[in-house]
Amino acid sequence: MLQIGDELLCFSAAFLLVVFVTRSPSGATLVTGLLYVFMLMFRFSPVPTEQAALVLRPRARAGGVPVVAHRGGSHDAPENTLAAIREASRNGATAVELDLSFTADGVPVLMHDDSVDRTTNGSGLVQEMKYSQLKRLNAAAHHRLKQRFGVEKVPTLQEAVVECVRHHLTIIFDVKGQPDKAARSLHHIYTKFPSLYNSSLVSSFEPKVIYKMRQTDPSVVTALTHRPWRLSRFNDGTPRSRSSWVQLWMALLDVLLDWAHHHILWRLCGVSAVLVQKDFISQDYVEYWSDRGVEVLGWTVNSAVEKSYYQNQLKIGFITDSLVEDCDPQY
Repeated sequence: MLQIGDELLCFSAAFLLVVFVTRSPSGATLVTGLLYVFMLMFRFSPVPTEQAALVLRPRARAGGVPVVAHRGGSHDAPENTLAAIREASRNGATAVELDLSFTADGVPVLMHDDSVDRTTNGSGLVQEMKYSQLKRLNAAAHHRLKQRFGVEKVPTLQEAVVECVRHHLTIIFDVKGQPDKAARSLHHIYTKFPSLYNSSLVSSFEPKVIYKMRQTDPSVVTALTHRPWRLSRFNDGTPRSRSSWVQLWMALLDVLLDWAHHHILWRLCGVSAVLVQKDFISQDYVEYWSDRGVEVLGWTVNSAVEKSYYQNQLKIGFITDSLVEDCDPQY
């Protein structure tokens, strides 16, 4: 729930911003009032705390915290494959994070990138390929352990869910876009596998995806994914634009987006968790969200030192590429 202090800060900031732009106190009062009414009418309440706890705090190693295998554990096995799900289970994961994409004929499949080039022996955009074409590709073709895993096909969403249910793994469905199609497909899966309501969550960088999911099925546990400065900088911190003016503008948008995530968007969508890039998480940050009834998960935590910090100091779940050894960070 949004605290009284949050509401005062949010609407006071909106009021002052409109006053600054319009020089009209009456106009600012009207706009702020409309924003307040909008939030009351269109925001979603989070799912019950007990349900969210089942998803966000599943069984973990004795004395440990939930450990989520990123893309099924992309260092330990070919990412987003059934082999990765099985390997994650063998290595002691409590959950797996899987990426949802769609073929040209609308089949929901597991794929992180827009194209199949990086992970398979094929080439082309996923959304331009029919599933009959996609299923002939080898999703283990470029993995460092390809000799061990041989041939792994790109699984459908349903195949992945069946495998996760078989291994009693919690699932984080990471959705990159196509909110309407994703919400319909996931709602169908939840209807077919009702146990997912207590063993999975839907996450996305895009608030519209989460809002559409809550609209379609308000019983689903959801999370917003966030990395500060995502619009203005690449994952490694380098600027996205060579133009100083463009870079400045994108940085300003990043500030606004960050503020919105922490004061409006999470409340509007009624999320139960935030998935945040590991470098921006501290004990104070965890407590900030805990005071609001929201869980924090860090990504991508790939070194033993970082994992120890999350397990013993922060005591929150984390997403990792490997459950067995150190590896380079992936985003």
